[in-house]
Amino acid sequence: MNGRLVILAGGISSRMKKSLSASVEIERELREDAEHKTKTMIGVGENHRPFLDYLLFNGRETGYEDVVIVVGEGDESIRNHYGNKEQGNLLNGLSISYAVQKIPEGRTKPLGTADALLCGLRFRDDWRGGKFTVCNSDNLYSKRALKLMLDSPYPNALVDYDRSALKFEQSRIGKFAVTKKDKENFLLDIIEKPSPEQIENVRCKYGKVGVSMNIFGLDYDMILPYLERVPLHPVRQEKELPAAVIMMVKDFPNSCYAYPLSEHVPDLTQLNDIAIVRDYLNEEFQDFSFTRSKV
Repeated sequence: MNGRLVILAGGISSRMKKSLSASVEIERELREDAEHKTKTMIGVGENHRPFLDYLLFNGRETGYEDVVIVVGEGDESIRNHYGNKEQGNLLNGLSISYAVQKIPEGRTKPLGTADALLCGLRFRDDWRGGKFTVCNSDNLYSKRALKLMLDSPYPNALVDYDRSALKFEQSRIGKFAVTKKDKENFLLDIIEKPSPEQIENVRCKYGKVGVSMNIFGLDYDMILPYLERVPLHPVRQEKELPAAVIMMVKDFPNSCYAYPLSEHVPDLTQLNDIAIVRDYLNEEFQDFSFTRSKV
């Protein structure tokens, strides 16, 4: 129905860089990747294939064709791998474009995920009047999750993951954003960095805890004005995509459907994730043949 995918890869991989001091057993080549490349380009796959290849593969297999990767200012690792043209790099059925998220003067980091998506949509104003899917670059979303967003009949949607199915340590899961829905499963709120009391309240009300892993299907024209005016978070000082979505939902009730899904989402955030993700890819993508085309 839309075939459009925005992948947010404009961050500076700060948590990955901070974790480099940890005494984690890892090959020198992978450690060098973590030091010098954006984390989604770390060669965790067979024959040093980058993590992003697998997300693009799942997107292609699901039915996406037009992909915008939001890259960081000065980061050439993604362009060097998929093609240096601003738009229309061809990759086995995909057309890949790049939007650049710049770091504002006086800051050391970009302005956050809402700003990243805004950069992507302003770059592709030819998408106006349609829908698209947006997701992180450091999570490997399944074909099922991507298909839910691609085929959703609702103006906006998100994948609402069952917290109990995520295979992370509890201290990490406890920081994931918790969702609140109405009786028809339309999104009411997303609680970032929830307290234990907030998590328990959600569990008591819904019988289980749903979390957002930052994959949304969105209507271009509906979300754009909220991306433009979402404020900086008072503590993290970033403009966050979930906050923009909730602003939209407050103005347009029943406009964002939460699709429940019970499955794990591989995540490449810290150095100790590399071995875990590599083992997962070796097991789940044994016959992977997403060869690169010449551009």
